[in-house]
Amino acid sequence: MDKFEKIFYNNEAWIAEKLQTNPQYFEQLAQGQEPEFLYIGCSDSRVTAEDLMGAQPGEVFIHRNIANMVISIDLNAMSVINYAVRHLKVKHIIVCGHYGCGGVKAAMQPADLGILNPWLRNIRDVYRTYKDELNAITNKHDRYDRLVELNVQEQCINVIKLAAVQEAYRDREITVHGWVFDIKTGKLIDLKIDFPKILAGIMEIYRIS
Repeated sequence: MDKFEKIFYNNEAWIAEKLQTNPQYFEQLAQGQEPEFLYIGCSDSRVTAEDLMGAQPGEVFIHRNIANMVISIDLNAMSVINYAVRHLKVKHIIVCGHYGCGGVKAAMQPADLGILNPWLRNIRDVYRTYKDELNAITNKHDRYDRLVELNVQEQCINVIKLAAVQEAYRDREITVHGWVFDIKTGKLIDLKIDFPKILAGIMEIYRIS
């Protein structure tokens, strides 16, 4: 059995496991979704949201792209966030990066990467913003990890800038979180970002509602 065929074998085994636990599992799943979490993560094949969170189908609304970016002109990301916030009424928005991120590492290299250049430029902008802090870190691996963390922080700020999220902050309970997944240990790390402090001097510029 090759890897492609094994996918369907695994699917049948997964169905049987779910039905053994709950014969109405798929009937209930088909009735709709009410996730409390929106997860914005990296497309890296090693970082699967449901597995690392221990979540079940229906519990997490997910968007993934290279280096977990939230870019205002990315209609895919904007559509996901707006739907999750305005229609699904999620209570938590998580931006989760990971150590060992290829997108972040590529953005640190002075190389022409073709069609990836416009996307990676957004990460390079994060590097530019925190250049003094990052260049003071002499160990390249530690500098790389810190840029992963700072990129998560900046993408969280980009989330908070959005009208739908500002509206939700005003009208109900919603929280933005910045996490990093450590592939070497399997641990999720909450960066505990102090958004009120970070946004204190700039929110008047971005405030919409």
